[in-house]
Amino acid sequence: MDKKGRIITEETAYARMARTCSQKECAPFDIARKLKRMELPEPVIDKIINRLKKEKFLDEKRFIRSYIHDKLHFNKWGKRKITLFLKHKQLPQELIEEGFTELSDISFSLSLQPILEKKWNSVTGKSDYEKRGKLIRYALGRGFSMEEVMACMKQMKIGDTFDETE
Repeated sequence: MDKKGRIITEETAYARMARTCSQKECAPFDIARKLKRMELPEPVIDKIINRLKKEKFLDEKRFIRSYIHDKLHFNKWGKRKITLFLKHKQLPQELIEEGFTELSDISFSLSLQPILEKKWNSVTGKSDYEKRGKLIRYALGRGFSMEEVMACMKQMKIGDTFDETE
């Protein structure tokens, strides 16, 4: 049913989802969730999703590529956070890994350094040790690995020493 209480046919639901998929990249999980909200039976949902895939409105590889690109460049997320959110969309691990092979680790490092420099200037703490701890937690929350964070901080000459007495 739609908002006005009318029953939605399979063709109407397909047309709506095709329009949605033509406007933006969607994961099959998202489309299935929208169709469930329309109170369509499970076999009809599967049929619509398969038809969308067959007609190239829905493509998991294309979605993963664009999702990784957008989250890396616009949201400045790290590999771990992007992977976590792609797993939430119930996408196969092999396709997720394949999407990351197209990007180099350098592109993640290049996106991390400006973030850390900007955050370093705004973070407050009683000592440099405390500020470094906050910076590390911030970067880990963004989805970057500890190794990437430490390498970047070393490059920026922030994490040379971790002495609590500073």
